[in-house]
Amino acid sequence: MMWRNIASNFLTLLIVLLIAAAAAVAWGRHQFSGPGPSAVAQCVQVAPGASLNAVSQQLVEQGAVSNSYVFRAGTDYLDKARDLKFGSYLVPPQASMEEIVGIITEGGPSTCGTEVLVRVGVRENAVLLRDMNPDTGAFEEMARFDPATETAPEAITAAVDKPGARLRVAMAEGVTSWQVVEALKAAPFLTGEVEDIPAEGSLAPDTYEVEKGGSRSALLALMAQRQAAILAAEWEARPFGLPYDTPEEALIMASIVEKETGVAEERPQVASVFVNRLERGMRLETDPTVIYGITNGQGVLERGLRRSELAATTPYNTYRVDGLPPTPIANPGRAAIRAALNPDSTDYIFFVADGTGGHAFSRTLEEHNAAVARWREIERQRGEDPTSPVQGDG
Repeated sequence: MMWRNIASNFLTLLIVLLIAAAAAVAWGRHQFSGPGPSAVAQCVQVAPGASLNAVSQQLVEQGAVSNSYVFRAGTDYLDKARDLKFGSYLVPPQASMEEIVGIITEGGPSTCGTEVLVRVGVRENAVLLRDMNPDTGAFEEMARFDPATETAPEAITAAVDKPGARLRVAMAEGVTSWQVVEALKAAPFLTGEVEDIPAEGSLAPDTYEVEKGGSRSALLALMAQRQAAILAAEWEARPFGLPYDTPEEALIMASIVEKETGVAEERPQVASVFVNRLERGMRLETDPTVIYGITNGQGVLERGLRRSELAATTPYNTYRVDGLPPTPIANPGRAAIRAALNPDSTDYIFFVADGTGGHAFSRTLEEHNAAVARWREIERQRGEDPTSPVQGDG
């Protein structure tokens, strides 16, 4: 009888322990996969060689996870305890432990913390030092310099050497290949010489993640590879009947569209004007091509075009020569390439600035002259030169 009572009590205790263990496992799973405690984004930095124990304690201190033991146990269960990747990672608000494990073990470029950004712009290049504000999830500028006229401040030099710093090159749409090369020469984290300037139009505007000591030539090759892929894909999907014999001709048109308008939704309309003019045997009469013939893409023409320049017969003066210029005049983005290959169906053959940053489009010379008169009046009101040439003057 006594042994029966002992066995019964032992069985009862075992059942209680099993229930408690099951409850603990269920609680742990809920803690591991459920929403995390942080109401804001967190920048989690994994130091080189950091242990799982150190990282789990750091996450608790930052308020990103609620229990370091559950985090370690879950990471072990997923067999990722040895997969921690050095870097700085942005963890979104209320991220679960499971999500955080994925973020810090998948690796890749740092997504928060300190960033050194080389910005390749049409009018200027700049090197920026930025830090992520975890409360807003946005980068805030801490320092900057113009590599053409200034020396790098110590803060930027130190940031390049900082472990985990994010290093990027942001290439704007419409910059020339010469401008890109000049910017990469000034990038403090890249190495190597650039022997030749890439062909105009051959580089894809985008933001590129790089590593300290990376090759300038290799980055240019990557830019060219992306642009070739974009052009091939858009050319393959083009509609029938466009006035281009080759993808290269479409790229030339895309570069003109890119330089003619900064309004994204206007690109297909601008492309339609030039396509219509080509199909009617009209000259393109576009200022950006003339400007490129003067500057050769090496900087910005800081003045208006002169009548003598518009009268000169050069390969890039589309007021004087038929068809497209011989090469692109900038590096167009995907949207401009798509617009050149998918122009709107319109009867427009003229356009002129409308004073709002966009353009007024016209079907006839009479309509265009009225639009030009409105633009001239805006120029007078602004104190600008109202005699500068516009499309249709030639």
